[in-house]
Amino acid sequence: MNESIHIDEIDRRLLRALQNDAGLSQAALAEEVGVSSASCWRRIQALEAKGVLRKNVRLLDARRVGRGVNVLCHVRMNSHSPESRGAFEHFVADRPEVMECYSMSGEWDYLLRVVVADVADYERFLMRDLLAHPRVATASSHFALGQVKYTTALPI
Repeated sequence: MNESIHIDEIDRRLLRALQNDAGLSQAALAEEVGVSSASCWRRIQALEAKGVLRKNVRLLDARRVGRGVNVLCHVRMNSHSPESRGAFEHFVADRPEVMECYSMSGEWDYLLRVVVADVADYERFLMRDLLAHPRVATASSHFALGQVKYTTALPI
């Protein structure tokens, strides 16, 4: 189970600012948070050491790079053994079009978010790769018609 750590109000402001724009200079970040540059740097280092802050990335506009189709795909396994689950999870980890994968409770075993160029691109992934996987029994695909909300920022 993941263990949460104590985060004070300054850390919260720092985390909100970093989630909003990780490209801010150290001076701009310190000013926004209301601490000195040195204090800001120490807090960032401490949050990284505790595993709160992970890697810095830049978010892409999926449509502008030719990956504008989002598909939510439920997957049912034909076996629930640790070996079967491990093999499937390894397969998913190696698939670049699979952006997210969740192990689920209920009727379906996994939920994937797959990002592709178009319906034909998804059909190739579904038929040649996903359904051909020896551990997959069936899948149900749901195409997103539009994106109402998307955020990577956690409520801190």
